[in-house]
Amino acid sequence: MATLLEKPVSASIGTELYKVQITWRNGTIIADEPVHLGGKDLGPDPYTLLLSALASCTLSTLRMYIDRKAWQIGTINIEVNLSQAIVEGKILSTFYRNIIFGDPITEEQNERLLSIARKCPVSKILENDIAIETQTKFLK
Repeated sequence: MATLLEKPVSASIGTELYKVQITWRNGTIIADEPVHLGGKDLGPDPYTLLLSALASCTLSTLRMYIDRKAWQIGTINIEVNLSQAIVEGKILSTFYRNIIFGDPITEEQNERLLSIARKCPVSKILENDIAIETQTKFLK
């Protein structure tokens, strides 16, 4: 099966607790855990990165649709969060996504944009079955 990225995201960790260097096609970012969990808060934690993917995908998808429709909607902000609960022995994750428009929109636009937000690629991934295939490799 073909992968989505031409070059995979790669990450590494040394001996500094929780500090992870993440590299993608154009740069590097640091992920870390908050101080209260033993990290130094040098970058976003894994949950924040996951939520950021949903936020950025939603906003890009909305902007693309709005521009195609030539609607006069300026700034769009988004707030995302996550809760988890154990239900029938399984972890149920619930994502909360609040989209905030800087300009007034009609009810019809609102309904359409909510539908479009649900169609962003990251939403589709998170709302469907997910499988993670893991392998180990050795550098030496």
